Amino acid sequence: MDYLTLQRSAASLSGGEAQRIRLATQIGSRLMGVLYVLDEPSIGLHPRDNSRLLNTLRGLRDLGNSVLVVEHDSETIRTADWVIDLGPLAGEHGGRIVAQGTVEDILASPESLTGGYLSGRLKVDIPRDRRNGNGKHLSIFGARQNNLKNIDVRIPLGKFVCITGVSGSGKSTLMVEILYKALARDLNGATPSPAITTASQDWNTWIRSSI
Repeated sequence: MDYLTLQRSAASLSGGEAQRIRLATQIGSRLMGVLYVLDEPSIGLHPRDNSRLLNTLRGLRDLGNSVLVVEHDSETIRTADWVIDLGPLAGEHGGRIVAQGTVEDILASPESLTGGYLSGRLKVDIPRDRRNGNGKHLSIFGARQNNLKNIDVRIPLGKFVCITGVSGSGKSTLMVEILYKALARDLNGATPSPAITTASQDWNTWIRSSI
């Protein structure tokens, strides 16, 4: 995570970033015979950066440690030496071992939903039709904080909008430090204010007409 600077406070880091910093600390300690348990370490990671995380986990294993990972990421599952698949569904319909073994064992299991999606027997269909939205949009001008460099953003409303980019590109800062804080300020009078140099002239009009 070479994009982080010493000026960043720990509170400004995402959960995934904080966990990966702890992982890097453990790699540097060169401990052996340790059991590591991680809960979804790939959270917030762009696919480009996933290989770095997996290399770190393999490095911990190769030092002579055991690494247990709760994860949904397909690349992480395929990298694992042993997979334990719980289910078959959630809540009262879960809590059983559906399949366990190598990745090949999971792929071949007819009872495993995980194996079904990994093997391609099951899939999530891409929508054929896209929503037109409600014709309104949210504009943010001059947003700069952490890695954001004075950017302007136009977000259409009434649509499913995805904010993406490699790790450290500013996604969480834009959504949490800028957008959320601006809404909290204008709707509830919350402080502190977001790091926006100029807001759109119809900002308050948009908020009032959209709630």
